[in-house]
Amino acid sequence: QVQLVESGGGLVQAGDSLRLSCTASGRTLDYYYIMWFRQVPGKGRDFVAGIKWKGGSPDYAGSVKGRFTIARDQADNTVNINITNLKLEDTGTYDCAADPYVGGSGLRVWGKGTLVTVKA
Repeated sequence: QVQLVESGGGLVQAGDSLRLSCTASGRTLDYYYIMWFRQVPGKGRDFVAGIKWKGGSPDYAGSVKGRFTIARDQADNTVNINITNLKLEDTGTYDCAADPYVGGSGLRVWGKGTLVTVKA
């Protein structure tokens, strides 16, 4: 059973850069698709980015493509999301999730989330 823990959120300044981390434990992620979602105040939770633990190309929501980069750090058993030129609309709770290839979203595992607040 995989467990996910997010870190890296906080109060940040618009225009700065930020790295959020999703660290997995419990089992290998070799056959998982790892994703980041964002819960925006007053709105629902939307997909931000995703990548397979092994191979494949990253997927991005159109609203974040160009400033957000998802990357695997297998040595640290972590999937990071790197954000540049932070904007006020990037504010939200960022949640990490993992879908096994077998089972898909029906067996999705969630982390607790990390809050990012961008100030002007």
